[in-house]
Formats: sequence, C-alpha cells, structure tokens
Amino acid sequence: MGHREELLAGAKQCLYERGYARTTARDIVAVSGANLASIGYHFGSKEALLTAALIEATEEWAEAVNKMWDPDPDAPFMERFESLWKAVVASLGEHRNLWVSTFEALNQAERLPELKRRLSNDVELARGSFAQLFGPGPEPGDERADRAVGAFYVALMQGLMVQRLLDPERAPTGEDIALAMRTIIERATTHPDVSH
Repeated sequence: MGHREELLAGAKQCLYERGYARTTARDIVAVSGANLASIGYHFGSKEALLTAALIEATEEWAEAVNKMWDPDPDAPFMERFESLWKAVVASLGEHRNLWVSTFEALNQAERLPELKRRLSNDVELARGSFAQLFGPGPEPGDERADRAVGAFYVALMQGLMVQRLLDPERAPTGEDIALAMRTIIERATTHPDVSH
C-alpha cells in the first residue's frame, strides 16, 4: 500500500473515530503512518483528503447496502421498495459514525468550495443511482421524471438519516417507509381532487 492509499485508509478511520470536524492532519498521520508532507503532496490539503475519504467511505456504504438488498426482480414494486429501505435502515445503524461525519462535512461545505463541489457531485450521482433502482418509468426517456424520482429517494434517505441520528428508537423503520408510501399512493388515488 502506497502513501496515498495509507492516507485514505487513515482518514477513513479518523472519520469513523473522530468525525470530520475534529480530525486533524496529525491524527491522520498518526493512524496512517505517513508524514504530514505527504498529505499536501497527494491531496493538497487535509480537507481534500478528508473529502476523498468521505466519498470513498460513502461508496463502500452503498456497496454494502447493495449486498444486503437482494430483491427478487419479479416481486411487486412495493415489496422491493420495502426491502430496500429495510437494508438502508440496517446499514445506517452499522455506519452511524459515517453519517455523523457526513453531516459535519455538510456544515463545512459552504466555506470550502472544493468540498461543496465534491459533495454536490456525489449527491447528483446518488440521484442517478436511486432513479435506476426500480427500472425506468413508464415513459422511456423521461429524464426529468427519472431525475425527480432519484431526488425524492435522496431526500427520503437524508431525512431518514437525520431521524435515525437524532432519535434511533422512534425513527421510521423500512416497514414504516413502505407503509407511508402505500398510504400516500392510496390517498392520492382514492381522493385525487381533495385538498386540505
């Protein structure tokens, strides 16, 4: 493993143990065994290194969710939808410190343009990935609708993360998310013109 990979591994460990806001360059060096100068050489700054580590850790989380979520492609939509959110909820508990670090990074993003750009690009990729989870919509090529669906799932996931971080005992489960979706669909189809 080279210095760059050692630094990334050390930064990911620090994200999980200390968080984005509390990790110093010296913390990363102590964990990785690299030297301070190698952070600047390979990444330009501690923030750039932590951002790269955060994005890599998020990608690893997404892979873990994909391994946990193995839906039957012939199962009804709502069954697959519920199984996805059960996997997401389970993974949020296992990766709690990653999401604490993610929200710390979001808090810093307004003042760190490169961090904001990288996180924004990561969110856009998540929109695309979520949009493709259950296949294309009924109108092939409706990119705006697909992107809106992806954005909806990202917003749902981020809101779920906040609730699970603040109050894991009362936060929605995967079953609750599916119940909410079923209820919204039922209400929209049963009373489409009723507004309150």
